[in-house]
Amino acid sequence: MSFEPKLQAFNSSVNAVTLGTGDKAITIGGQNVMPFYTFDNAVENTQKIGLEILDDANAVENAKKAESMEGVSFVCLHLQSADPNGDDTSVEDCVALAKAVADATTLPLVIMGCKAVEKDAEIFNKVSDALAGKNILVLSAREENYKQVGAGAGLAYGQKVGAESAVDINLAKQLNTMLSQLGVDEKTIVMNAGSAAAGYGYEYVASTLDRIRAAALQQGDAQLAMPIITPVSTETCGVKESLMPEEEMPEWGSLDERIIEMEITTAAAALTGGADAVIMRHPEAIKTVAAMIAALN
Repeated sequence: MSFEPKLQAFNSSVNAVTLGTGDKAITIGGQNVMPFYTFDNAVENTQKIGLEILDDANAVENAKKAESMEGVSFVCLHLQSADPNGDDTSVEDCVALAKAVADATTLPLVIMGCKAVEKDAEIFNKVSDALAGKNILVLSAREENYKQVGAGAGLAYGQKVGAESAVDINLAKQLNTMLSQLGVDEKTIVMNAGSAAAGYGYEYVASTLDRIRAAALQQGDAQLAMPIITPVSTETCGVKESLMPEEEMPEWGSLDERIIEMEITTAAAALTGGADAVIMRHPEAIKTVAAMIAALN
């Protein structure tokens, strides 16, 4: 008697959200099985990888290079210099750079802010206006500024809205609900449910991702059915394994290899936990994680 596996495709599914336009547009989400459970049901939209581009002098060139980088499906412009406690780059300069990056690539564009809630709200709305029709994702609206970002980027300019919460399923659901009540279409919201570098309290991230996916698929919770995007490189680049010089810690091996390995490990953990897209920085790490996605789908 042959073995007949019991398939477990759910009646509920993760929302499918499209970013970008034209031939290079991507869709994340849409699956009705747990991550990489392709033996239960075919997954039409495989997980995607975005290249993080810092807002420095090489931003436009790096956007052009992303077009031919193996494994890269979208570009994430990180406007970190806008931080009022840092360089405090003006909103106008941020908008000009976003336009230049958008002109330099045909890949979908994600705009990551500087974590200053008031500055981010202004940046997201001005960039959303300047890039109207580009179908970008702003990353992210938070509890403190979701009204401004949701009403501007989401409702006024028709862009996709990231909802960022701090590694807590209840906070994630609450923010999604508040954006929905504001009038933002649930199927235009992408969750950033929080992240951490592997080994740095990552068990909380893993637990949160697992619970969000289970709620969406097993319980049919529409307020947690949004696809998940996880910024990886912003977490992994600042840990000691990625910073400690080899001469100070020779037993840890090559610094270059450590940086790559930390990014691979964290991205792989996020994807197997439920992330539909990850944002990474190192080309070799991206290549490796892209091969993992292809092998498991």
